Amino acid sequence: MKPYIITIERQYGSGGKTVGKMLAKQLNIPFYNREIVTMASEESGINPVYFSDERLKPNLIERLRNRGSDTAVLNDSRESYLTDNALFQHQTKVIRRLADEGPCVIVGRCADYVLKGRKDVVRVFVHADDDFCLEQAMLVNSLSASAVKKKIAEVDEYHAKYYKYHTGKDWYDARNYDLSLNSGVLGFEGTMNEILNYMELRSQLDEE
Repeated sequence: MKPYIITIERQYGSGGKTVGKMLAKQLNIPFYNREIVTMASEESGINPVYFSDERLKPNLIERLRNRGSDTAVLNDSRESYLTDNALFQHQTKVIRRLADEGPCVIVGRCADYVLKGRKDVVRVFVHADDDFCLEQAMLVNSLSASAVKKKIAEVDEYHAKYYKYHTGKDWYDARNYDLSLNSGVLGFEGTMNEILNYMELRSQLDEE
């Protein structure tokens, strides 16, 4: 099979991250998710808390800015360093470097868009129905069902807006991806296998 970089966008609770880890293990390639934030932080000198997404509220940012250099930009507090576009560009550089280093699995962060134009990228969107996402999310949250439902809606809304802002495209639009898979129907292993089957077929077609 031809080596590919696999990008995964996923609904909260659909298990897209789990599928990504399974793929990375199966193919013996690196897996990147929050690690990209750590790398972007280390390379830019910006505290990783500023790269946080749906969990970071505006009032928290303001409080952190007022606390000093231990929680702000190292040696520099200029606002330009903390704009959404600036932070996105730091992550973009990391994603492109990781892709240049070889096959890997990258979850989220608009990696499918960041790596547009590359012929060695498989772009995947993992989704599921509300009940399945709630069931899976309840396994990792010690909240009430109603609170988890609210969290799922908030996280997915954030991801959709983040994707739209940085790509100009609809996060849910299947045309952005090579595969759009329902993990609630296929299961995690089935979802992984469908990605592997696609990679095998595409590898054969690319060689013709």
